[in-house]
Amino acid sequence: MNNRETSEERGVVEELKNQVQLYWYYRRYQKMRMGELPWEEKLLAIFKKSSLRRVGTTVLDNLVISWRRVVKRSLDISTSLIGILISTPVMMLIAFAIKLDSRGPIFFKQARVGMRGKIFNMLKFRTMCQDAEAKTGPVWAKENDARITRIGMFLRKTHLDEIPQFFNVLRGEMSLVGPRPERPYFVHEFRKLIPHYDRRLCAKPGITGLAQIKRRYDETIEDVKKKVKYDVLYIRKMCPVLDIKVLAMTFRAVILGTGR
Repeated sequence: MNNRETSEERGVVEELKNQVQLYWYYRRYQKMRMGELPWEEKLLAIFKKSSLRRVGTTVLDNLVISWRRVVKRSLDISTSLIGILISTPVMMLIAFAIKLDSRGPIFFKQARVGMRGKIFNMLKFRTMCQDAEAKTGPVWAKENDARITRIGMFLRKTHLDEIPQFFNVLRGEMSLVGPRPERPYFVHEFRKLIPHYDRRLCAKPGITGLAQIKRRYDETIEDVKKKVKYDVLYIRKMCPVLDIKVLAMTFRAVILGTGR
């Protein structure tokens, strides 16, 4: 096989990865059948243009798993376990402070949209007053939000409220680095307003991400669009080296009090 054919096949595999990930998202989240998918013809066109007439076992393996994902998952598990062990005394102090500061549970559990549209419960330390959205319904959290408790302000500023998400990572619902998981209500709304928003769902959501390092709180739809661009950029370039860089930038942002 010549170099041109090899390069062509790699391009096919890469394109198929993107299309298959989106396919599973729509199958799960949008309840669409294969015949209704807009890329069915595109998938067929890829095969017709290429000299690759058969998808062998090796190619299928590439669609399902790669060494990068194995390394990423290993990094997620090992770092989360270490993080939980190291932060256990801190978590106990935070739990005590939350109970002293306001009535309500220590932890806050909220439905979020994960990879391929799968809904999961994301854990955080509670930073708002109990039943903060009982009267308003889903509302964006803002900087200096009146619903945030005194200890909650500190936890958000230092990002210590995110520590319980190590357990989400261990369960495989999240990764250390990836697009931040959004609530189902907002995902539904953003899909109408932001082109290619669904691409964020092609990777596991993260505790931190490139968008959180580069941008702060979302106050307008334009802010969300800018974050989506960073999320899509991360997914395209996703690799263990990039994850380590983002984690290092996150650590720096926490120390300096910057970032989201």
